[in-house]
Amino acid sequence: MKVTKEIILSKKSKEKLVALTAYTYPIAKIIDEFCDIILVGDSLGMTIYGMKDTVDVSLEMMINHGKAVTKACQKSFTVVDLPCGSYEQSKYQALESAKKIIEETKCDAIKIEVDKSLITTLEFLVKNNINVMGHVGLLPQSVRKIGGYHYQGTNHSSAQEILETAILVEEAGAFSLVIEAVPADLATKISQTITIPTIGIGASLECDGQILVIDDLLGLNQEFKPRFVNNYEELAQKISQAVENFADDVRSKKFPKKNNLYHFQY
Repeated sequence: MKVTKEIILSKKSKEKLVALTAYTYPIAKIIDEFCDIILVGDSLGMTIYGMKDTVDVSLEMMINHGKAVTKACQKSFTVVDLPCGSYEQSKYQALESAKKIIEETKCDAIKIEVDKSLITTLEFLVKNNINVMGHVGLLPQSVRKIGGYHYQGTNHSSAQEILETAILVEEAGAFSLVIEAVPADLATKISQTITIPTIGIGASLECDGQILVIDDLLGLNQEFKPRFVNNYEELAQKISQAVENFADDVRSKKFPKKNNLYHFQY
């Protein structure tokens, strides 16, 4: 099992970190062999529950899926998102939520979406022995406030704000930082400025690692296709074909076959 020290040292060794999301035991078990970090992301709101965004994901959802994923992982460093509404009220609320997730799921760390107003909360978590991964740029839990999923840092003032926040995240004690949906030049500058590993999603090749939502990688998500996604497989089409074949066999009485059945002589 990887530890935060190994994750941090990867920046000096220039060995790229491989990160993916997982929400279920079978998927986590498969990808554990290849990943450095597995994130139980609040993106499960959309991938598992059919929500339009992550805002209504609950702490209980994160814990339930976190339990399944960490149970499967033997190698990867596991991180669970703090969901919207579980940390914004106060640093004490954030600590209670983080402790609950870690105690019940046995994960290695939590991730928190950060703007400058939450730096003191992040620092408080770290001081209370919580491993924290920060998240800057596009903050999916804020999409209703900003009017959708849009690239961030596209002008000088917003880019400077994100850079300054990233620096503060490191100073507060986070062991790594996710940078989502910002211009490549900005993500590169952040990666070159801070000493903790950066993990990009729609950011820059120069980030210290990359993360994708597993459903996007596998081509399962047919409705939401951001430009930074690369489909390494088109499983939605293959699943559809398999189910069509099954339906045809059932209706034509080709399934179940004799070897699919158990026979007993009375």
